[in-house]
Amino acid sequence: MKPTLLILAAGMGSRYGGLKQIDPVGPSGEIIIDYSIHDALRAGFGKVVFIIRKEIEANFRECVGDRFAQHVPVEYVHQELSQLPEPFKLPAGRQKPWGTGHAVLAAKDVVKEPFAALNADDFYGQGSFQLIADFLRANVSKRPPEFCMAGYLLRNTLSEHGTVSRGLCEADGDGYLRKIVETTKIEKAGNAARSVDADGFSTPLTADETASMNMWGFTPELFPHLEAQFKEFLRVNIDNPKAEFFLPSVVDKLIQDGGAKVKVLKTTAPWFGITYKEDKPLVTAGVRKLVDQGVYPEKLF
Repeated sequence: MKPTLLILAAGMGSRYGGLKQIDPVGPSGEIIIDYSIHDALRAGFGKVVFIIRKEIEANFRECVGDRFAQHVPVEYVHQELSQLPEPFKLPAGRQKPWGTGHAVLAAKDVVKEPFAALNADDFYGQGSFQLIADFLRANVSKRPPEFCMAGYLLRNTLSEHGTVSRGLCEADGDGYLRKIVETTKIEKAGNAARSVDADGFSTPLTADETASMNMWGFTPELFPHLEAQFKEFLRVNIDNPKAEFFLPSVVDKLIQDGGAKVKVLKTTAPWFGITYKEDKPLVTAGVRKLVDQGVYPEKLF
């Protein structure tokens, strides 16, 4: 069984001001997606599915997707604001995407095998892909279903240039997720960290906490739960222009209801992300170091 890699890329065009402006971080012009697919193929993934907006598909294929077609089967699905279940209709003036849960749900007719879901613009590290792939192969038949997530050391995910938001994970003694606490405005504090709330009160953190970076392993049994929860979300939030249907919220409800178990796969793999423009040189340097160590070749695809 070869799992599928599901890459959430619907926001790429808007975030980067057009796909032509995607920032290279590798020595031969590689972007972060290149490293994700390279690592997934080494871990035994057998297909790549990109979640994109229909309007950017032609440009996305040219700039990104076509480079991989000779190495792995590639498919595309669209995440559009108008993709709503009956009887819901798109509210006038809605511009904000419906969220990561809605993005994954868009792939339900294409993904029929266990899959990893992750962000297009985060660098997750080779070891994390191997952990997810191994878990999916070993636990595909468990009942209730067992999903997984890569759990990163918080200190490895902080920025030198400002605060970040992270989902801090609480696990039981067997390493299964109890809940994710969405924590905003986390910043470095010497060798530790702290979070600052809206009133300016600071909560100390050790920086050794486990953070979710939106790298998940699922089976297709997730999709009926996504559909049901999305309908409930719309019933409550259809007229809220800022409300988003987040994947961690879906997972949390599944855990609380006993519908699934989620194993936290702790990883020491490097995580890189460009939260602030000042982060890019650090990401480029981090990739360069991995190339110099022989983890990656000078040119990927």
